[in-house]
Amino acid sequence: MTWPEPTPDAKTGPSTQGAGDLVITGCTALVHDEREQIGFVEDATVVVRGGRVETVTAGPVDLTATGLAAAERIDARGQVAMPGLVNCHTHTPMVTLRGIAEDLPIDEWFNEFVWPIESNLQERDVELGARLACAEMIRGGVTCFADHYFSMDTVAAVTAESGLRANLGQAFFSSQGAEGRERSLDFALRHRDTADGRITTSLAPHAPYTVDDADLAATAGLAREHGLLVHIHAAENRDQTEASLARHGRTPIEILAGAGLLDVDLLIAHGTGIVERDLPVLARATGRIAVAGAPRGYLKFAWPTTTPVRALRELGIPVGLATDGAASNNSLDVWESMALTALVQKSTEADPRRLTSRQALHHATLQSARAVGLGERIGSLAPGRRADIILVDLSGPHTQPVHDLAATLVHSARAGDVRTTIVDGRILMRDRELLTLDVPAVVREMNERMPALIDRSHGKRIQDYDT
Repeated sequence: MTWPEPTPDAKTGPSTQGAGDLVITGCTALVHDEREQIGFVEDATVVVRGGRVETVTAGPVDLTATGLAAAERIDARGQVAMPGLVNCHTHTPMVTLRGIAEDLPIDEWFNEFVWPIESNLQERDVELGARLACAEMIRGGVTCFADHYFSMDTVAAVTAESGLRANLGQAFFSSQGAEGRERSLDFALRHRDTADGRITTSLAPHAPYTVDDADLAATAGLAREHGLLVHIHAAENRDQTEASLARHGRTPIEILAGAGLLDVDLLIAHGTGIVERDLPVLARATGRIAVAGAPRGYLKFAWPTTTPVRALRELGIPVGLATDGAASNNSLDVWESMALTALVQKSTEADPRRLTSRQALHHATLQSARAVGLGERIGSLAPGRRADIILVDLSGPHTQPVHDLAATLVHSARAGDVRTTIVDGRILMRDRELLTLDVPAVVREMNERMPALIDRSHGKRIQDYDT
C-alpha cells in the first residue's frame, strides 16, 4: 500500500461552526459492512452535514451539487478517518492522582492513598482534573467517555465546554444513606441529553461491596422507571468474587441479578472476576448488558485473570475498551487499551488468532459505542451516525510500511498519531492543536493546589476497601 505524505489541514473556515458541515477528502476510511466486518475505503471523501455523517464514498464528490461548497474542508491525504474512540469507563478528575500510588496491591492503593486523598477533593480540583483529562482524551482521539465519579455537575460543565461526548454518572455508596442514591438520580435527570445531546447520563452505584442489596434493588427500579443506564464496578477481580462467595454465598454478578440489575441496561466496569458460574446468569439477563475492560490496570495490580472477552462475546455481551482512572492506569490512552486487549486475550486464550486486529477494532468502535448505550448514534462512519471522527497520520517511521492496515492501527499507531479530533462535526483538535481547552493554565493551577490535595495527615478516607 502506498502511503502519501500527509498534507496539513486546510483552514478554510472557523472550527466552531454550529452547523457541523464538513468535508474530509483523500483519506482512507474505516467502515463496517452489513455484517459489521471492518473494511477500508481508499481515497475516500467523508461528507458531514448538520453534525452527522451523510456519505462515505470512494473518490471526490461534487460539492456544488451537494450544496456544501462553503463547508469546512480537510485534506486528509496520508491519514485514516475512523470513528472516534470511546473510553467506556474512567474517572476523569483522577488525573490529579496520576502516579501518586505505585507498585501496590489494590487494598493498600485504596485505603492508604486514593480514598484518603479523595476526602480532600474540592470542586475546583474536580474541575481542573476533568479539564486535563478531556484535553488528554481529545489529543488521543477519544470522542466519548463514560465517567463515574463525584461532583459530576462540574464534570458535565467541563464536558460541555470541551465539545466531547460523554455518559456521566454521580457515584454513590450506601454509607451516604438514601441521599447518595437520590443525588445520583437527580444528576442523571437534570443532565440527560444536555450539551446539544452530547451528554447522556447513568445511575452510578459504586460496587456491590460498597452498595447494599436494598440500594442496588432501588437503583434497578429507578433505572426501569426513568429509562436510565446503570454504570457500576462489579466482579472487578477474582479476590472480590471469592470474598463475595465466602460472605454471601453469591458472586457479585449473582448479587446484581438478585437486585434486578441484569434486567435493565447495565455497564459493568472490569469484570475480570466473572467466573464460569456467572455465565448462565448473564445469559438469562433481559437488560442490555455490557462490560468495560481496562487491561493495563489489571496488569499493574497483578490480577490473576482478565476480562473474559471471548465468553462474553459468545453470550452477545459487548466488551468496550476503557482506561479506568489515571490514578491506576497512568494514562487515558485507549489506543494502548486496544493493543493490550488484543495481546492479553491472545495470551489468555493461548491462541494467536484471538483477538485479531479487526476484532480489536470492532471492540474499539461499535462494541464500545454499544457499551455506553450509544450504539445507534456513534461507533461507525455510516450515514446518519453522529460525526465523531478522528484522523490518524500513518506517515511516521513507526507505522511504515503498511502491509495490513488493521494491524498497523492496533499494534503500531499511537495516541500521538491522531492529528484531528471531531465531535458532531465540530473540530476540537486540528493538526494537534487543541481548540477548546487551555492545558498550560490548568496545569499551573493544578500544581499550586497539589500540596493540599495529597495531604493524608488527617487520617480520614471516604470509604474502606475490605473485600
